[in-house]
Amino acid sequence: MIESTPSAYGYPLLIKHLLHTPLRHAPDQEIVYRDLVRYDYRTLAQRIGRLANGLASLGVGPGDTVGVLDWDSHRYLEGYFAVPSMGAVLHMVNIRLSPEQILYTINHAEDDVLLVHADFLPLIEGLRDRIERVRTIIVMVDEGNVPATPLEIAAEYEALLASSSAEYDFPDFDENTRATTFYTTGTTGLPKGVYFSHRQLVLHTLATATALGTAAEQGRLHRSDVYMPITPMFHVHAWGLPFIATMLGIKQVYPGRYAPEMLLKLIETEKVTFSHCIPTLLHMLLNCPASANVDFRGLTMIIGGSALPKGLAQAALDRGIDIYSGYGMSETCPVLTLAQLTPAMLEDPAERQIDVRTRTGLPLPLVDLRVVDPEMNDVPHDGKCTGEVVVRAPWLTQGYFKDPGNSEALWQGAYLHTNDVGYIDPAGYLQITDRLKDVIKTGGEWISSLEIEDILSQHPSVSEVAVIGVPDTRWGERPLAIIVPKAGHEQSLTEKVVKAHIAAYADKGIISKWAVPDRIVFTTAITRTSVGKTNKRALRDLYAP
Repeated sequence: MIESTPSAYGYPLLIKHLLHTPLRHAPDQEIVYRDLVRYDYRTLAQRIGRLANGLASLGVGPGDTVGVLDWDSHRYLEGYFAVPSMGAVLHMVNIRLSPEQILYTINHAEDDVLLVHADFLPLIEGLRDRIERVRTIIVMVDEGNVPATPLEIAAEYEALLASSSAEYDFPDFDENTRATTFYTTGTTGLPKGVYFSHRQLVLHTLATATALGTAAEQGRLHRSDVYMPITPMFHVHAWGLPFIATMLGIKQVYPGRYAPEMLLKLIETEKVTFSHCIPTLLHMLLNCPASANVDFRGLTMIIGGSALPKGLAQAALDRGIDIYSGYGMSETCPVLTLAQLTPAMLEDPAERQIDVRTRTGLPLPLVDLRVVDPEMNDVPHDGKCTGEVVVRAPWLTQGYFKDPGNSEALWQGAYLHTNDVGYIDPAGYLQITDRLKDVIKTGGEWISSLEIEDILSQHPSVSEVAVIGVPDTRWGERPLAIIVPKAGHEQSLTEKVVKAHIAAYADKGIISKWAVPDRIVFTTAITRTSVGKTNKRALRDLYAP
């Protein structure tokens, strides 16, 4: 233990400290909400203070939980700072869950207060008789008046801020105090609550900013960028980027409810240069008719949530987007790896660069990531031997909220188990090959559904694809490919064409011959989870009952 001078300041790692740098070095920088709101960082800090005072006047104190149901907005950003910095807990409610699941998370998280966008008032009205603990509801509206509602409304958000002082003395407290909570969206069982402390969020912010800011050229984030999330702010803190952007004093643009035309308009008019999203959203943007005239050059995008197919990566690169993968999960706050090119790789052929950009990536600073066999022994880093990805880092959830059984399983052997299968290549890049539950086991061999999806995505007539294992009496399981053809290619994209495309990869030895799917199913849409990931459990129920 070091000796501390009695008058020395211990400087706990608290979220409030992330505001020091931008207020000193970028006070005039802008925060933008759609085409409705525009203010500077000085105003952001004042509104954070007003929100804290307003909540305190309604009885919110340390240890209370404040739930938020909103689209991506400046208000959400204010809540990111005001609520935890009071010593309260911010619950980011997943508005894409079913009403029953939302009710469960509000009750399980023990929400005391709800900040509710007017769009979600009907939802809360339908649940009000079964909400157990909430004592205060604050309504947020973009324009106009609060709609009529039978709910007892304590305040309208802007009126509450207008009547509250901008001066709030955010206290110091233990940096291990819980700051945020939200719920995972698995395909089985009830949602599980994960939680993060101030210390964890600050360290995640610093490490991710370091990885992004020290990139050679490709995949870099710096203070002259313009940031806009296209990952919901309720989903793992929008991957932590709002905290990073605020700490760096970057111009931030919040798009509200995701609509392709609005997203594209903001990218153009606000000159957005840095964003992140899941593959589905990028696919939607690139295929939106309004995108034809949008100049994407200068835009950097991290793709996460599920694997980045090479076909989609090529389509993005063709439009001038600097695209690459990131990896993490709800339990990891989330970022663990980034697939940035090293300086030496910048001169590599385009095909080699795409291979690296679509990998899972290199671990961030402070991340201890291993690929292990069932006995927790490391497998060789040869780009071939696979195992489960396990990890340690100073920002991983320490368990599931009020769920000791699943918490112990998560942390078996003192490493967090991702349930992802992958390998590490000689250059140190991680490649996820599948989820443990999605690996196709055929004739004693394992087939990666992600690898087959990646190959099929490169066919010029394929829009979207998912591969699942279906029962087979001889082999145990066999791969089934579910494909959405591109518009206008519905007749030309046949099962014969698809099988010939993937068989060519087997002939070259890129995949094994038994990895070629026996069946191809064509559909108009692929079932997805509440956060836009392919719902393979639902697909198995549908195609392999």
